[in-house]
Parts: sequence; C-alpha cells; structure tokens
Amino acid sequence: MHTDQSSPIVAKHVLIPFVLITSLFALWGLANDMTNPMVRAFQKVLELSNTQASLVQLAFYGGYFTMAIPAALFVNRFSYKKGVLLGLALYAIGALLFYPAAARESYPFFLAALYILTFGLAFLETTANPYILSMGDEATATRRLNFAQMFNPMGSILGLLIAQNFVLDALQSDDTSPGGVPIYDTLSESAKAAVRTSDLEIIRNPYVLLGGVVLLFLIVIAVMKMPQNKSQESKVNFSDAVKRLWKQPKFSFGVIAQAFYVGAQIMCWTYVYQYAETLGIDAKSAVWYGLAGYIVFLTGRTVGTALMAKIDSGKLLMFFGLGGMATVLGAIFLPGMLGIYSLVATSFFMSIMFPTIYGIALEGQGEDAKFGAAFLVMAIVGGALLPYIQGYMLDFGGTGYEDTTIAGVTEMRFSFIPSLICLGVVALYGNFVYSKFHKQA
Repeated sequence: MHTDQSSPIVAKHVLIPFVLITSLFALWGLANDMTNPMVRAFQKVLELSNTQASLVQLAFYGGYFTMAIPAALFVNRFSYKKGVLLGLALYAIGALLFYPAAARESYPFFLAALYILTFGLAFLETTANPYILSMGDEATATRRLNFAQMFNPMGSILGLLIAQNFVLDALQSDDTSPGGVPIYDTLSESAKAAVRTSDLEIIRNPYVLLGGVVLLFLIVIAVMKMPQNKSQESKVNFSDAVKRLWKQPKFSFGVIAQAFYVGAQIMCWTYVYQYAETLGIDAKSAVWYGLAGYIVFLTGRTVGTALMAKIDSGKLLMFFGLGGMATVLGAIFLPGMLGIYSLVATSFFMSIMFPTIYGIALEGQGEDAKFGAAFLVMAIVGGALLPYIQGYMLDFGGTGYEDTTIAGVTEMRFSFIPSLICLGVVALYGNFVYSKFHKQA
C-alpha cells in the first residue's frame, strides 16, 4: 500500500476529538511505566520474595489479557465513545483503590486495584487504537496511529520520572547506612511498621492523584460530541468476525508479530538495569539508561512517523526490525559501555513497531477491526511470557548475572538472544506484508 500525501492525517472537523483520544495514549503510558518500578518498591516495603513481587506484572498483564475481548464485545454492542468512557472509569476506580489498599496495608488489595486499573487500560487500548484509525482516510490510518502513539512514550517518561522522584527516592525502606547496609532490615518490628505505613502512603499518592486526573478526562469526553465510525450502527457477529480475521495471514501473522514485539520491548526495558549493574553502574544511575531508552524511543517514533509519509509501512517495519536486530547483537557482543549504548539504541527501532503492526493488521477490516483490535491487545501477554524466558536464562549459572559464559559472552548478554529472535519475527512480518500485499498496490 503506497502512502497518500494528498489526504491530511487528521481532518479539521475531528481535530478536537482526535486530540482528546490521543491524550489517552499518554495516560496509559504513564500508568505502565509508573508501575514497572513499583515491583521493586513493593518487594522492599512489604519484604516480598521475587516470586511474590512478580505478581505485580502478572496482575498488570492479566488485566490486559482478560479484558481485551470483553472490551471489543462492549464496543461492538455500544460505541467507541462508550468504550473509552468505561475504560476511563475502570482506570480511575483502580487507581483510587490504592487509597484503601494502603490503609489496609494489603498486598492482595494493591494487586486487585492494579488488576482493575488494567481492565481500564485494556478497554482504552482496545478502543482508542481502532478509534484513531477510523478518524480519517484509511490511506493515512497507519500514519495517524503512529502519530497518536508518539504521545505514549511521553506518558512513559513522565511515569518513570514520577516513580523515581516521588516514590523510589522517598522510600525510607530503601535507606542505607554509610556502610551500605539496608537500615530497614535492622529495625524493630514496631519501627518497621511505622516505615511501612509511611512508604505505602508514598506509593499510594501518585495513583490517587492519577485517578482524579483520569476522572477529569472522563467528564470532558463524556460531554464532548465525538465522531462515530461510518458503519458503527451495524453490529458484527463475534464468531463470524473472528473466523474472517484468522483466515487472513496479514492479521494472524500480525498478532504473532505483535506478541514477539511486546516481548522484545519488555525484555530490553526490564533488563537494562541489570545489564547496567554488570558494568558497575549503581541502581540510581541505571535509571537514567532506562529514561534514555524512552527518549530514544520517542525520537524513533517521531522519525518513523515522518518516514512513513515516504516509505511503505511494511518496508519500514522490516528495516526497523533489522535495525533492532543489529543493536541487540551489539548489546550481546560489543564490549563495555558500547553494549549498553547499543541496548538503549534498540528502543529507536522498536518505536514504530506496535502501532505499525497494529495498523497493518487491521487494514481493510471494517467493523471486524473492533475484534481484531482485541486480539492485538491480547498479544501484549508476550510481555509477560517472554521475559520469563530471559529470567530463566539468567539463572543458568546461578542467581547472579555473570556466573557463567555462553558463546563467549556472559549469561547477561546471552540472555538477549530471545530479543534478537523476537525482532527477527517483526522484520519477517514487515517483509511479508510488503512483498505480498503492499508492493504491487
């Protein structure tokens, strides 16, 4: 499919609704990356095992996985706007539930709140992505979605900064003595209880504030006249739509590619901190490499969206997939700091993958896109499954990150082989789409 420069990405009559829906991309990016560092925070404050702390991610991805199809069914029954409103309501409820969870000092309560919050995120992603695609000419749909998705890493950066500056840096349970000994571990039970209460309130506060912000968005969108999809009044049979979708290799391969992409992204973004540790970089300094990855990601999204006006989306996806493979190879084999620089650079090439795969897979799907969107959101579960494989590989030689060498590199570096494979799958999908569908269009 060739790009069409004659049609605007966004028509003037839907500009305000487009801005409102686009702002939601930043909202769920903020929640995603404010929550990631909370795994360590909960582990420290509540003295959890690694397995117990990992339940934060299970609750997060579980919410996405379990609610994507119900969200699509809801949108099919009602409308995109109502889907957005319900998503915002669930998002706000989950965030506000952090208040009673902190009062009860209950980890299961926090997990339940997070699970409900991600119900809302699943609704928003399942609804907002195809909604953006529908707001204009189909020839510019993938570019339009890439533009909207540019605001997602902005929210991610803000979320990480909030977590770092207002939560992690403020936790008393993370304080150490001048000799580097954790003070929290030496306290009496009563002193620990006081610190625990204070720290859980610190964790609680940004979520409660975020819940209030989300409610404001809900009110604004509720009173705003929003565009309807052209055929929104028609209701699509779920089973028939699913059969039609999965018979199309461009869609089915797209769901697979999306799962592998999300897995690669989460692996690269999760283990950059441990990678930094193997280079002698302390935990607080390592955060800046994570932040650099987000900035590079945003830069790549901006550049990629601009390039898409000139280069076919499938071809560009292939090029970015190959570029990502090259930088992951650098992370595996380049010595010293060059390795982590290469790992951070991978974010540039991953930047366009989610919205581009999403847009390509839903090209020409019409009302079936409501259900297709759900499967593409469910593919986010790759971010839960594939990092587990990397974690398993890190334990090959022991609990450290450099206990053994494999193929001449440490297990830390070798553990990025799954990311290399994942990005290879994305490159193959881009080539498949370009050669089979777009090249002759």
